[in-house]
Formats: sequence, C-alpha cells, structure tokens
Amino acid sequence: MSTRVLGLVRASHPEPAAAVTVVATLLAAGVGHSAAGVAAVALTVLASQLAVGWSNDLIDADRDAAVGRTDKPVTTGEVARPALARATAVAAVAVPVLALAGGPAAAACATLGLVSALLYNRPLKSTPVSVLPYAVSFGALPAFVVLALPGSPMPPAWLVAAAALLGAGAHFANVLPDLADDARTGVRGLPHRLGPVGSRLAAAGLLLAATVALVLGPPGPPSWTGLSAVAAAVAVPAVGWYAGRATAGRSATAFRAVLVVALIDVVLLVTSGRVV
Repeated sequence: MSTRVLGLVRASHPEPAAAVTVVATLLAAGVGHSAAGVAAVALTVLASQLAVGWSNDLIDADRDAAVGRTDKPVTTGEVARPALARATAVAAVAVPVLALAGGPAAAACATLGLVSALLYNRPLKSTPVSVLPYAVSFGALPAFVVLALPGSPMPPAWLVAAAALLGAGAHFANVLPDLADDARTGVRGLPHRLGPVGSRLAAAGLLLAATVALVLGPPGPPSWTGLSAVAAAVAVPAVGWYAGRATAGRSATAFRAVLVVALIDVVLLVTSGRVV
C-alpha cells in the first residue's frame, strides 16, 4: 500500500502540482479570501493538478515505456493503470465539487481550466495549437480565485492575460527536456515544430511579457519592486537554461526557472496592493 501511495504521488508530477497550488493559495490570501476560502481554493487547485498529472501519465504510459522512462511509476509497475485511472476520475470529479464553495461562476471557471488541461493531454499535445490549453488553464486559475470571492467580482483582464502568458511560457519550457523522446514517439506539438532554440526564445519572451503585464497592469506607476521582478524574469530563465546545458541527460531546470518566475510574480502581485 505504501508503495502504491508513493507511486501515485510521483505520478502526479508533484513539483509543478505543489508549485501551482502554492501560487494559487498565496493569490487567494492576497486578494482577500477568508481562511475557509483560501482552503477551498487550495484544495480545488490541488485536485485539478492531481487529475491532470495522473491523466498525463496514464495516457502517456505506452510512450513512456517505449522510450524507457524509469522515472514513471506506471512503467515501473509501482502503480497499475486501473488504479491510476480511478485516481484520475476521483480527482477530476472533486474539482467542480470543491470549487462550488466559491459559487457557480468560480466552479465553471475551475472546470474550464481542468477540461482545457485534460484536452492538452489528449489530443492537443501533438498539434500546432498545443500551447493553447496551457494559456487557457493558467488564465483560468486567477480568474477562478477572484470569482470565488464573495459577490463573484470580475477578475481584471491584465491579471488573466499575465497568467495566460505565463502558462504559455511554461509549455515551451516544460517540453524542452522531452523533445528527443517525443520525436521518437511521434509527438509534434508547437515546441517540437519550433525546435529547442525557438522554444527557449518563446518561453523567455512569454515569461517576460507575463511579468511586464503584472507590473504595468494595475493602476499607478510601476514600483521599483515591479521593475526588479522584470529584471528577474530576464535573468532567472537564462541562468536556468545555462545550468540545464551543464546537466547530463534530461534536465528540468528550464521548467524550474518558470516556477521561480511564477513565484516571484505572485509575490509581486500580493504585495503590490488589492487586485480587485
């Protein structure tokens, strides 16, 4: 049983799942949710991340086996496919149920983000519009957090746009370590069509655009903190990709750089004043 639980944790893509949940929790606290509201947001986002991560490993099980991915619990036998399918279904059903604590509009937005991410796993991953689900799902995240406030206020357009840009950048960075394996198994999303150099440039540009949107979007002149965040959005990905080149084999440093920029952006957001 302990091996199965550990396998389920590993199959959930725990690092990005934890990072996205932390970002959503910080944002919920920053926009004024009560303790109960923050908990509801955190549980909803965690359930969504689990459903997406488990679905991804379930759908990609044959591909991962074909390229010898020993870091995938399904391919090593730690978790059986039926168990992973059941876990995915439970987590997916839990998302709208948990999100209803914030009202129907918030639940609809959370469900949109989940469905979009699941559509990336199949069939959009191998298409020229593979970036679209990332943009939609990340854009839906802050919209859900704001809509879950009492009265369901409309989320600012600049906030949704910044999150969508961040998500699009995450897509290009996330795929970089898997380009070779994906090519062997016939995956041809947008990053594969642009290649490593094009994907790095796209990720860097999108991350910078997301941070600029957060700095310039709110009313008033940009602060020195905001300008420092823009500088970090330039420096952190460059350092991450340089470190990744020095690492043999598959390296997640590029995607970790995205997570660092995302955390910087949300801290900037919650310390710069009210969002709504």
